[in-house]
Amino acid sequence: MAGEIPVPETMAAMVLTGHGGVDKLQYRTDVPTPRPGPGEVLVRVTATAKNNTDRKAREGLYPVKDKGDTVSFQVGGAPTFTFPRIQGADVAGRVAAVGEGVDPARVGERGLLDFNIYADSRRDINLTPDYYGHGADGGFAEYVAVPSDQFHAVDNPDLADAELAAMGMCSYQTALHMLTAAGVTAGERVLVTGASGGVGTALIQLCRILGAIPYALSQQDKAEALLELGAEAVLDRSQMEDFEARVRAVTGDKPIDAVMDLAGGEMTDRFIDTMIFDMKARSTYPRLSIAGASAGNVSEIMWTRVYLYQVQIFGVSHGTREEAEQLIAWIRSGQLRPVLHGAFRLSELHDAEQYFVDRGSNYLGKIVIVPDSQWPTHGAPFAVRT
Repeated sequence: MAGEIPVPETMAAMVLTGHGGVDKLQYRTDVPTPRPGPGEVLVRVTATAKNNTDRKAREGLYPVKDKGDTVSFQVGGAPTFTFPRIQGADVAGRVAAVGEGVDPARVGERGLLDFNIYADSRRDINLTPDYYGHGADGGFAEYVAVPSDQFHAVDNPDLADAELAAMGMCSYQTALHMLTAAGVTAGERVLVTGASGGVGTALIQLCRILGAIPYALSQQDKAEALLELGAEAVLDRSQMEDFEARVRAVTGDKPIDAVMDLAGGEMTDRFIDTMIFDMKARSTYPRLSIAGASAGNVSEIMWTRVYLYQVQIFGVSHGTREEAEQLIAWIRSGQLRPVLHGAFRLSELHDAEQYFVDRGSNYLGKIVIVPDSQWPTHGAPFAVRT
């Protein structure tokens, strides 16, 4: 390998041994350190953002046929989420070594991973999405080997590594793909559900970059922070009665142009209501992008409402190479800012998982996981106080 610096033979990692609870996550210090193959870089991990998909994949909550199945998604047709597996998609760190064909000058470079495992080289479409931490080992470890062209240099001195990880592609690229799939443009009114989470806070920022107007659905104790982030108004998700009327009150009686739905369940029908109450006032079709089902995996919708009102529905999983590169450009330019809640040590991932499930009113943004060996520099300044 060209450009290698000393790398230990073994490393610490949190290893997932099967579907189930946090007991299936085992902290080990004797995991063989990966080596970069041709076209790859070995990244010394300094921070990896935690995503809800980590928990859902671990618990097997991605059924696509029988809603009672305990499975992970197999969009490519064959299972890739095999055990043992190291999870963690949104990886920030430093290049520690390079494989054949990669410029040795990249050693020491700080960057952020485009988390996708792409099926081919197409830049504008991603039909069989998979990702690091699912179809290949990810960042809940001290080292990870990834394609060199997907580890993007970000040297902004004002961004700590934990903050950079909090801007990872899993949330931001999903958010951007939700907006681009629905063709959201400047001036349009966009309803963002689940607005206080990683995808929701990304959507608010991205709407403002695109010139769209985001309306957030969240708990009211998050309202001040979401307004500061760029939300035009914050609607209380604990009061869904007369939801259409409350939306009309904040939009000046104008319909929502597009809904970015992370909730699903019985709320989907109410979200559609906010787009179709005055079709004469619209200049585009009503659009619903859905990339989550936190409120339920099954929605009951009258299809007559969908086709008579010409509601366009976009299912969104992961984004494309083009979108990842656009996001990196916005991060480098400072147009996107991190929403970091705090950090946990890698050895404390069980506690981080429980904290995420029990998160209270002070929770906004992302939790990052920092290897214990990197904790004093990259984790301690952002430690979550429990």
